[in-house]
Amino acid sequence: MHRWLSGEARRASLLWRRAVLGAVVAAGFLAPVGVQAAPAACATLQEKYPDWKGKTLVNAINPHTPGYEAIDPKDPSKYVGFDIDLGEEIGECLGFKLTYKAVTFAALLTTLASGQADIVISDIYATEERAKAADFITYSKVFDGVLVAKGNPKKITGINTSMCGAAAAENTGFVEVPLVQALMPLCKAAGKPEPTLQLYDNNANCIQAILAGCADTYVNDVNTVDNAVKAYPDKLEKAIAVTIPYSVGIAVPKNKPKFREAVMAALTEIYKSGDQLALLKKWGLDPENLKEPGLLTVD
Repeated sequence: MHRWLSGEARRASLLWRRAVLGAVVAAGFLAPVGVQAAPAACATLQEKYPDWKGKTLVNAINPHTPGYEAIDPKDPSKYVGFDIDLGEEIGECLGFKLTYKAVTFAALLTTLASGQADIVISDIYATEERAKAADFITYSKVFDGVLVAKGNPKKITGINTSMCGAAAAENTGFVEVPLVQALMPLCKAAGKPEPTLQLYDNNANCIQAILAGCADTYVNDVNTVDNAVKAYPDKLEKAIAVTIPYSVGIAVPKNKPKFREAVMAALTEIYKSGDQLALLKKWGLDPENLKEPGLLTVD
């Protein structure tokens, strides 16, 4: 398995950053673009949950997913995206401000657990395994897309044995990694070569691996895949969209149940007000992703 891009892929990754995201900052605290007005019911929530009113909290993000969280291409001192706006509105509802700490995707939950962040709103799928490290307030359905080179030369039709012998670029820590790994014994039993995994630190590098000819496919959130196709319509295409049995969630520390309750209450008001749906539409994301807030916790 590879963790580093080739020289060609690194150069392609740099072009992606410049064209789509602007200047990439590996870690740091940047300002959001704007704040959505909070629903009227939030005034009552601030009285019920006064501990966070007037505070500044840290949101750990992996800002390499255009549409969800990315560096503003017009101003590299700001973050933009659905998750950014949603987090800002949750903060507005409960009376706190957010700053941002950019980390690799694999470090999101460890950053939270170490106390370097107070919350994670960064297109992270809520799974039973991850819920051992953090509590999740779920807020979005999950549909994955299978990204391939234009023309789909490997004829990949999903997360199935059509991936036998293919090189799959994936983000370290993503739920798609074990899905690809599960294909290895199936391919071997069928007398076909096993798929190989290339692990990278963010979506942009996975996409660039396909553009550079280093990888054959990349499986991730369908909106991320669709945005990649929009950015490179002559070089990339979506082979298929598949349903993944997870939800996207907001991660909060397991030892702060009152904070989890407050975030859940604020998100519920945002959902009921129609603001969450409006944000999906604002960022060109599929309204079918809309999901009533829920909880995933593991003792």
